[in-house]
Amino acid sequence: MQASSSAATARYDAVSRGIHWVTVVLVLATAALGLWIAHARPEDEAFKLALYNLHESLGATIWLITLIRLAWRIRHPAPPLPADLGAAIRFIARANHAAFYLWLLTMPVVGFLATNAWGFPLRWFGLIPLPSPVGTDIPLAETLTLIHRLMAWSLIGMVLLHTGAALWHGFIRRDGTLRRML
Repeated sequence: MQASSSAATARYDAVSRGIHWVTVVLVLATAALGLWIAHARPEDEAFKLALYNLHESLGATIWLITLIRLAWRIRHPAPPLPADLGAAIRFIARANHAAFYLWLLTMPVVGFLATNAWGFPLRWFGLIPLPSPVGTDIPLAETLTLIHRLMAWSLIGMVLLHTGAALWHGFIRRDGTLRRML
């Protein structure tokens, strides 16, 4: 099926595209570090703490970039979706994007609070100490860590759905939607 909607070929502005791809790189790097920390469990304590600091610092950076992205998005709305997309697909696309914003704002906060509750305040990239809003609280740390982990796995699912949809638009529908963010 090939759609020829001029709306589908309208691209996001350069700033939106740039923020999107910076976010992609940061999320992939943060996810890779999270998986490494959780499943490879480095033996060297100093190295493990350095990985945690990098993971958490990237998470804080994602949070900040997401705030900037939302502020930009308010003034620069997304181009319209192809006119021939059904209501269900439009709903799923909008819901997935909204969930991305929600997760990219809440996951870093949950992770940051978990880190603080474990008794490890964050120094952003080892340089800037961030205020520690909670003290050491192991039961809270365990709960927040579980929430963070569940959010991470659901974020991976959202990324796969988003990527699959982009590829479907680009290579099956060929409706120009994929090019909007390239």
